[in-house]
Amino acid sequence: MKYRVFGSALLVCLLFGMQNASAESLSDISNYRDYTATFSSSGQPDAAQLELLKSAGFEQVIYLAFTTSHTAIAKEDEIVKELGMEYIHIAVDFENPTASDFYTFVALMQRNPDKKTLLHCQVNFRASSFSFLYRVLYQDVPMDDAKADLDTVWAPNETWKALIFSILQENGKSPDCDFCTWDTGN
Repeated sequence: MKYRVFGSALLVCLLFGMQNASAESLSDISNYRDYTATFSSSGQPDAAQLELLKSAGFEQVIYLAFTTSHTAIAKEDEIVKELGMEYIHIAVDFENPTASDFYTFVALMQRNPDKKTLLHCQVNFRASSFSFLYRVLYQDVPMDDAKADLDTVWAPNETWKALIFSILQENGKSPDCDFCTWDTGN
């Protein structure tokens, strides 16, 4: 009789644990941000969160950091592909991001603009910066709105601020807006 009670209690614990695991949401991914129904950014998701992304209808994952990063998932490319999503890697040097890195990302987004995409890096600094630029330049999101979203993740340091300003300028946009402050985090 004690065995059955213990077994039932164990079963309840297992079921409760399974409910908690399934209750995990996309917002549990580090610095996860939804911008549109088809475009989001985040920090590094773990393997289980990649499955959540698939369940949420994501079709492609673009990774902007180095695969040797301490937060990188071993074989993320294989995991994503096994889940049936497209995996794209653009190795963006955090200390030396380039306009070419950004425009490579833009070309991928323009190829399939309706494909549900997660853009991620280690903590969403690279990804939120690229998202900011993409939204302002290609999705006509007002600068104030895009900057407010960027500010929820980080204040770009001098290196990233210089890249953002340069790309905005070459596209005929000013970084100035009513509520924009560009104080750097570093």
